[in-house]
Amino acid sequence: MKLTINAKSVFDKKSPLLSLAAIILLFCSFTVSWETDFEAAKQQAKDTNRYLLLNFSGSDWCGPCRRFKQDFLDSEIFKQYADSNLVLVNADFPRQKKNQLPKALQQQNDKLAEQYNTEGSFPTTLLLDVSGKVLKKWIGVPKGSVDDFVNEIDQAAHARAN
Repeated sequence: MKLTINAKSVFDKKSPLLSLAAIILLFCSFTVSWETDFEAAKQQAKDTNRYLLLNFSGSDWCGPCRRFKQDFLDSEIFKQYADSNLVLVNADFPRQKKNQLPKALQQQNDKLAEQYNTEGSFPTTLLLDVSGKVLKKWIGVPKGSVDDFVNEIDQAAHARAN
């Protein structure tokens, strides 16, 4: 059985319940914000009792970084989990002149890389507690599905809690 719905029928006066459901789905899409100020993110994590997820990316030159963002970080499954469990921090290292970050942010990201990404691998993603201790580290695009990735985050966080 194939179900097809066109926009006209969804918003037709004859199907108000379906119209309401479509509107709810539109507004239930999760949006997560990525912080760039690491110290502010640590404080936010502490205040909200969440973990930090620090992602090192090369937004304008790293293909695996873009794939990881598109396939994992932009997925509704990840966003839903992150919305209530994580404070997200992106340390970006763009190469193109037009994409360069402000000097202070470049210096902060360099300092974060010296501490957390000494290999210089991209993408590298870390789960940190509020003190900055590494609980789990992924180098490259995680293996498996988005569900697997979220489960790994959750297991590392719970292992820390016990």
